[in-house]
Amino acid sequence: MPKFLRVDMAKKEVNFEDVPEKYLALGGRALTSQMVLDEVPATCNPLGEFNKVIIAPGLLSGTNAPSSGRLSVGGKSPLTGGIKEANAGGICSQKIANLDIKAIILEGKPAEKGSWLIKVSPDGAELLAADELANKGTYEVTAILRERYGSKVGVICIGPAGEMMLMGAGVATNDAEGNSSRYAGRGGLGAVMGSKGVKAIVVDAPKTFDVPVKDKERFSAAAKKFAKVLMDHPVTGEGLPAFGTNVLMNIISEAGTLPTRNFSNVGRFANANNVGGETLAEVAKARGGKATHACHPGCIMRCSNVYPMPDGKVCSPIEYETAWCFGPNLEIDNLDVVAKLNYICNDAGLDTIEMGVALGVLMEAGVIPFGDADAAVAALEEVAKGTPAGRILGNGAVFVGKAYGITRVAAVKGQGIPAYDPRSCKGNGVTYATSPMGGDHTAGYAVTANILKVGGFVDPTKAEGQVDLSRNLQIATAAVDATGLCLFVAFGVLDNPEGLPAIVEMLNAQYGLELTVNDVVALGQSILKNERAFNAAAGFTNADDRLPEFFYNEKLAPHDTIFDITDEELDSVFNF
Repeated sequence: MPKFLRVDMAKKEVNFEDVPEKYLALGGRALTSQMVLDEVPATCNPLGEFNKVIIAPGLLSGTNAPSSGRLSVGGKSPLTGGIKEANAGGICSQKIANLDIKAIILEGKPAEKGSWLIKVSPDGAELLAADELANKGTYEVTAILRERYGSKVGVICIGPAGEMMLMGAGVATNDAEGNSSRYAGRGGLGAVMGSKGVKAIVVDAPKTFDVPVKDKERFSAAAKKFAKVLMDHPVTGEGLPAFGTNVLMNIISEAGTLPTRNFSNVGRFANANNVGGETLAEVAKARGGKATHACHPGCIMRCSNVYPMPDGKVCSPIEYETAWCFGPNLEIDNLDVVAKLNYICNDAGLDTIEMGVALGVLMEAGVIPFGDADAAVAALEEVAKGTPAGRILGNGAVFVGKAYGITRVAAVKGQGIPAYDPRSCKGNGVTYATSPMGGDHTAGYAVTANILKVGGFVDPTKAEGQVDLSRNLQIATAAVDATGLCLFVAFGVLDNPEGLPAIVEMLNAQYGLELTVNDVVALGQSILKNERAFNAAAGFTNADDRLPEFFYNEKLAPHDTIFDITDEELDSVFNF
């Protein structure tokens, strides 16, 4: 019988409890969002005693379903003030599922300062004082705990940014090699974990793919079919396995939708190739690293990478969004600088996208010059030190804009938007504006049809069809996030009619169900309805589902486009 693990940090109590029937059919984002809606007062202070951190593996996690090891972390976001689910790879989701734990729930708030460690294993769970880990970076914390408890344990932890409760703080997990760089980065949930006094969670599970499956033969057949769907697709079977997510850099720049110089009116970066996937793969291999790499057990797309830096340290991985935000967004064209900024964020426990957008605003303010790599590194290093300048930057792009009187801040609902300009990738613009999560590309990745022509084609420079595209992708993505499958399976699923039925077949075989494709669509819809209900109770209105003003009136070269989706159209996205 699956269990919830509740950790009450006010009482310092750790308890297992049976999962109520209401939650048995939920996993991943479906579970975190339902529990946040049910248990977290929408108007509470995100860093106060009434918020919670809910950590949940997906429905397929712990099986050998291809690329099914994603972990959902949920709570009320201190960055947006609304509901949040952030998603991470690494080894922890599979391990938690194999301990038959449906979710780990951190609640309450300790009266005194201190750092605490939660140890979870087949023998149970315990809460341990861990002041020796206070203020340490995630790499050191993970190394210490792997040395203490064994090299195969999973570690969920925060860095100094989370301990300082900075709104740009994320939650780190480790991959199989121990790199503490798989992040549930967005929305500031690391700060919520820090507010609970929890520095780390050690997950010690001897098994990885051994959760109960009711019909193993049926499951195996469906999993094989799904793997073939992924491997036969040019994106998931060729592009990502060869060059990782950063294969997008040159593609997005050529399409004229690469945000450059803090989302200026130029959609291309002349030196994009210098920080692109092809160059990254070449340099990584030449230095003894890996052009591609699996971020979690069972991943067959292998879109991560291992990038050795000149100082001997290893940055794993450099994702496309990170390469963009520390590269073209800042007018920096050096991969080693991008890697260093990435490493600093990973160690301090910071969301790279939020920090990249925030540095762009800092440069817009003239505090440091665009293109000044040394100044960018120095500014970011201040965050972990806790200096006033570091705390301003660590609280994210909107906070930096307010501190320096800058209105050109590319953020929605308080969260910096990532690596696709909404003026020439308008489907993504609809997602940024309307997602309950704030500016978030993964919530409804319209780049598929807008740029890559996956799942059809919707002209990215025109308004027609963008609302329907974003709506359908947001519904599908919410459902995928519930399964624990990697978002990138969507490429194969969108182009192959056998993809979604194979996912449904795996779920049916594992749980002894008879779900249909329509049931999965209904699950995605219900997740979004829950999230919007929470945000409405927190005070959000249609006025929050808008992009910053400059996207509506400043034309973006080379297509000379603006974001011209009307308010009425945006308000119709969730008419289902």
